[in-house]
Amino acid sequence: MAYNRLIFELSSPGRIGFELTQQGFQDGDVSTTLDASLFRDTPADLPEVSELEVVRHYTKVSQKNIGIESGFYPLGSCTMKYNPKINDEMASLDGFRLIHPLQPLSTVQPLLKLYNETATMLNEITGMKGTTLNTFAGAHGELIGLMVMKHYHELRGDYRRTKVIIPDSAHGTNPASAMMLGYETITLPSKDGLVDIDTLLPFLDDTIAGIMLTNPNTMGLFEKDILKISKAVHDVGGLLYYDGANLNPLLGIARPGDMGFDIMHMNLHKTFSTPHGGGGPGSGPVSVAAHLVDYLPSPVVTKVGEDYTLSYPEHACGQVGGFYGNFLVMIRAYSYIRTVAHDLMNVGPNAVLNANYIKESLKNDYKLVIQKPCMHEFVFSGLLDQSTGVKTLDIAKRTLDFGIHAPTIYFPLLVEQSIMIEPTEVESKETLDQFIAIFKQIAHEAKTQPDIVKTAPHSTPVGRLDEVFAARFPTLHFKALQKVEQK
Repeated sequence: MAYNRLIFELSSPGRIGFELTQQGFQDGDVSTTLDASLFRDTPADLPEVSELEVVRHYTKVSQKNIGIESGFYPLGSCTMKYNPKINDEMASLDGFRLIHPLQPLSTVQPLLKLYNETATMLNEITGMKGTTLNTFAGAHGELIGLMVMKHYHELRGDYRRTKVIIPDSAHGTNPASAMMLGYETITLPSKDGLVDIDTLLPFLDDTIAGIMLTNPNTMGLFEKDILKISKAVHDVGGLLYYDGANLNPLLGIARPGDMGFDIMHMNLHKTFSTPHGGGGPGSGPVSVAAHLVDYLPSPVVTKVGEDYTLSYPEHACGQVGGFYGNFLVMIRAYSYIRTVAHDLMNVGPNAVLNANYIKESLKNDYKLVIQKPCMHEFVFSGLLDQSTGVKTLDIAKRTLDFGIHAPTIYFPLLVEQSIMIEPTEVESKETLDQFIAIFKQIAHEAKTQPDIVKTAPHSTPVGRLDEVFAARFPTLHFKALQKVEQK
């Protein structure tokens, strides 16, 4: 068969891999005190397999994944930046892993101290004055940051500010977050991939709550006029929001707070080494300038004398989660920051160097829209020679045959046939050279054997799918898949 047998297909009636002993169960145990209405009428439909079958099955499944530990993923800090094993080991310590958020504060004082120290380190890295770790993801951080912005204006009685300016190169979550809070969004056209101050000025008036910027932006370019932008927005009473998704290249070199940003979120699960590929977990701390600290969400970990406690400031924008964020992600970030603190100034520059190395090595094969040095990422517009009709999707599919994950494609939307590449600082020159060689080979194949590229992938467990058909008529059960295979 073309597919691995699923665990239910391996099932054989009566086969047992592990048996729970009945010894020690007495009257009064949980099993005898549950209400009868909670018991099943029929046994659970579980596979009956041996331990060895389970081990082999899930080992084979895991080997079909492409992840940062099995190959290069050229979109690093956004999704698959390497998470050093020491960070996982720290987060797995019993003292962290076995705590409960409802424990008395007196029993978790060292953990509250660690929480407080993490926020302090993030303040220093970002140039901000206050940080909350209570948010659960980057988009959640965006929402909370905008809540702080709205709360600030409304507490001052300034209800006219109903608009947020967002450049056309922004992440898609930016307008979504703003609209969730009832803001009207104004799309700001970019010029040569950057915010143009002359284009921005006509939009600025007393209805503007703020502007959301990513710097460097999604084109991988640093906003050279950021100080002019900051002054112009502040002059009309607006605030600057920093989308921290692209914070990676700034580590140790520049700080959003020094650029004039008032609010920002950052992704612990990206920049600070806990990849969110596969769906989680995430963490999106929000940091603010001094005049907004009182508006951060409750509870706030506060040091009183030698003890740590939780405070609930009067003007906080509310409580945004059941407890205090994804604690174990914070532990990983704390471990990462403490590990690289002595070398932090090399993180950003190495990310920038790696991206520019790939860009310059491939610019004679792939089309560069903007001929400028990039920061941590850059964007191609498909192949330089597109005469054979090979598209960006074909290139992405072909990369899978070489055992590397495809880069992000068709984003940002500003660039036709876009290919976004972001190696981060963790990859070696040897890995980058291998990636460059693969992309050069694909470019050569596109000219000489385009059908190989157009029909890729060829060596993966599943070949090229009809993605439209699969989206509209998904096969969600393995028995239906069997019928398709038999046909």
